[in-house]
Amino acid sequence: MTSTERPMPPLNGDERTTLESWLDFYRATLATKCEGLTEEQLRTASVSPSPLTLLGLVQHMAEVERNWFRRVLAGEDAPPIYAEHADQRGRDEGFVVSDDRSFETVRKTWQDEIALAGANCASRSLDDTAPFRGGEVSLRWIYTHMIGEYARHDGHADLIRERIDGSTGV
Repeated sequence: MTSTERPMPPLNGDERTTLESWLDFYRATLATKCEGLTEEQLRTASVSPSPLTLLGLVQHMAEVERNWFRRVLAGEDAPPIYAEHADQRGRDEGFVVSDDRSFETVRKTWQDEIALAGANCASRSLDDTAPFRGGEVSLRWIYTHMIGEYARHDGHADLIRERIDGSTGV
């Protein structure tokens, strides 16, 4: 059994509750995929030649939370968390795992970014917008994008976890 509770999103909630609940569900799914594993297992790549790991996925999602809910939605000047691995365009998506960073440190950073995301969304409506790529992006769009982002990476996490110890599903 896992210690991360994955509350079922409401079957008949209003739009905001439904979006926030599905986002929380997928966040909890990623946390569940990492439970009970050693540091070494969390750093185990999916399958060659891919370097994708559970630790890298959690780092990536911390970066994604920061990007959408702080940089884009709130307009904060929030630098990349894992800047030492930025690409030639200055972007860092968090996938590269550093030897000197523990899962506990990465998990806490991710949870902190989730908390800041919640604070940045609390006073906004789904129709509130922020400048993005020469246009405007709504909080509704950001929530929908984040649900898709987590769902995709939770699928990756499920495959990585199955390769590590045979666990499937949740």
